[in-house]
Amino acid sequence: MRAILSDSDLETVTTRPWAKFYPSDIPLIIDYPKEPLFKILTESAKKHPDWVAISYLGKKITYRELDQLANQFANGLISLGITKGSKVALILPNVPQYVFCFFGILKSGATVVPCNPLYREKEIEFQLQDSEAVAVVLLNNIVGPNNFYQEFEKCRPRLGKLKHVFVTSVTDYLPPVKKQLAGPVRKIRTLQKEGAVKLADFIRNQPRSEPNSETLAIDPKNDVAVIQYTGGTTGISKGAMLTHENIVSNSVIVSYWTGMSEKQETLLAAIPFFHIYGLTDAMNAAIYANQRIVLLPSFNPKEVLETIQKERVQIFPGVPTMYVALLHHPDLGKYSIGSVERCVSGGAPLPLEVQKKFNQATGGNIVEGYGLTEASPVTHVNIIRPNAVKKEGSIGIPIPNTDAKIVDVETGTKDLPVGEMGELAVKGPQVMKGYWKSEEETAKVFRGDWLLTGDIAKQDEDGFFYIVDRKKDMIDASGFKVWPREVEEVLFTHPDVKEAAVIGVSDQYRGETVKAFIVLKDKNKNPGADQIKAYCKERIAPYKVPKMVEFVDDLPKSLVGKVLRRKLREREAQK
Repeated sequence: MRAILSDSDLETVTTRPWAKFYPSDIPLIIDYPKEPLFKILTESAKKHPDWVAISYLGKKITYRELDQLANQFANGLISLGITKGSKVALILPNVPQYVFCFFGILKSGATVVPCNPLYREKEIEFQLQDSEAVAVVLLNNIVGPNNFYQEFEKCRPRLGKLKHVFVTSVTDYLPPVKKQLAGPVRKIRTLQKEGAVKLADFIRNQPRSEPNSETLAIDPKNDVAVIQYTGGTTGISKGAMLTHENIVSNSVIVSYWTGMSEKQETLLAAIPFFHIYGLTDAMNAAIYANQRIVLLPSFNPKEVLETIQKERVQIFPGVPTMYVALLHHPDLGKYSIGSVERCVSGGAPLPLEVQKKFNQATGGNIVEGYGLTEASPVTHVNIIRPNAVKKEGSIGIPIPNTDAKIVDVETGTKDLPVGEMGELAVKGPQVMKGYWKSEEETAKVFRGDWLLTGDIAKQDEDGFFYIVDRKKDMIDASGFKVWPREVEEVLFTHPDVKEAAVIGVSDQYRGETVKAFIVLKDKNKNPGADQIKAYCKERIAPYKVPKMVEFVDDLPKSLVGKVLRRKLREREAQK
């Protein structure tokens, strides 16, 4: 497998400038288990079988029960001939079924293919066909306006390799009283589907004992646990092949870094598990550390605030748009959310102004981290310890067992000095094996053992890294390089701006020119484009100032909250 650090690499990591900032309780090199990914659940169930693993709208599932449910699903899959090398897709929100089906698939020896449950027909068809999935688990519900099954049903006749369809309901693992209330309260309707098997019926009579993992002969370093599709923000999605060792190493290291310990704490899982950030930070790292995971199937600011207060949540991994939404909630001050000790922001850049205002408003502590699908995902995080060195605007320092450097944008082969901007390259046990069925695309992102991230960054003399922007989002205005994030940071400081996104648009004279899309805090208080331009002109070089400003009601985002600049560019091209 690519990018595993050799003994000499590990020795080099200990001499990097960031080493001196490591907390005393976290080693630079962590000896993570070299075992299949499903072992993190098995071992946690052995250590603390009666601890609550999952809390879901009042339903409590212990680690013993969670492990047994995973075993039942695994034994059922094996009885159907699904085993090592098979692909099984999950099209589910954050419900208990996601967790035990994920580990059940792995225990059968198969590979998990996570899919976004809000995807439309063509997106679902592409991922299921491309991954060669033979089975899928999905909801058979209409929840509010969303028909989770309908889009799958449209493309099902074209999925020749798909043999087994398992359906489940968001109410299947609710307490009995809430099941009765779920229909009228949540407007949920369960559909009967021809050719689909109810998940609960399928696993009910399966053995609770763990399948014989010895017969699977899982090679953690080389066998693929998850085919995780990239979000497609820069083009067609590609499936990153993440091995058992990739995800185990990242989950273990993240649990150390975020301070999860044998003392059980409560983690709020509002970021979706089908996204690699949620999968590692909110699910696998927490299960490795025997944490109590409170599940929310979707993000609703009021529900999040209520849950934090009620459940006394201590750990809250989130994305910037979540913190923006909470910050601007009119009733924020009415909730007691002081239990939250650690907020980790990932998935997209965290604007400095949002970080400052959220900390001021709540007393919480948000630290920014960085990762990418191809690295399972975490490579850098700011230090989450009292009085630790933190630098504004930095994504932090490389996590244990991880090396990083800045290379030239053109070739990715020349190392750049401190302070100079270039492409961020990383190396570590979390880096993917490659892209599924795409050797050509794999070759594009590797230089030897180093993964090119596609992000433009710089490193300071202390080894702290700073993301400037996406390589493909750079704007070339009259020969000057403009990084959208730099302009967005200025816009976020404007008192009337709630959200902002910047792109390059075609310009006959300059080649490209800068355009800003702005969501206002108050639609009735519009400062106007000229005032926005004047505000920027006082703070950044003239060639970076937006020449065009458009006020919009919202910005296109992925479900994890990342602004899709590609969608804005497509919208402009159609004008």
